[in-house]
Amino acid sequence: MSNPPTEFYSEERWQNWIDRIKDEDIDPEDEDSARLLLNLQDDTAIAIAKIVAAYDDGELDQEEALEEIDDVREIVLDEIDIEDEEKLILVDGVQTSLVCVFFAAEEYVANGPADEGTVGEYLSAAADAEAEEDLDAALGFAAQAGTLIIDGEELDMEMAEDLEYGLVTEWINGLDSLQSAMSDPEVVEEEDE
Repeated sequence: MSNPPTEFYSEERWQNWIDRIKDEDIDPEDEDSARLLLNLQDDTAIAIAKIVAAYDDGELDQEEALEEIDDVREIVLDEIDIEDEEKLILVDGVQTSLVCVFFAAEEYVANGPADEGTVGEYLSAAADAEAEEDLDAALGFAAQAGTLIIDGEELDMEMAEDLEYGLVTEWINGLDSLQSAMSDPEVVEEEDE
């Protein structure tokens, strides 16, 4: 059964979120603004969760699933057209958080869940690699943690509080959205004004 390429996520859907961010006064300290940014992130994580679920259910083969993940990645990580520097930085933060979600989903589809270690152990290894400025290794470890989250392991967000703020904490933020999406892949309503 072949699926239309926009079934999981579309350029238009992403642009609707970006337009909302452009139109609203965004203050990261404000709860509504923070929720809008989180919804943007969660919405993408839900699309990825649905692709992985379709793969697990046999609705997509490996190649189709990897293509779908790549399609979403291209939409979400593309350059954003926002004039406001502060909003651009906030959306960039969301994009950074989602990088690990894409890698984790690809790793899961390509090789299944990591077969050794726990979510916490992989994230600790990621933080250590980041401290040594080996960002490729850090992303690899964080993605392994993500494969375990997709497989049903729990991410303890308290562990992020002990880490120095950086890419790994951003990626953990994305993995938290992925964990929520895996447990409840309901679409975030774009119009929840």
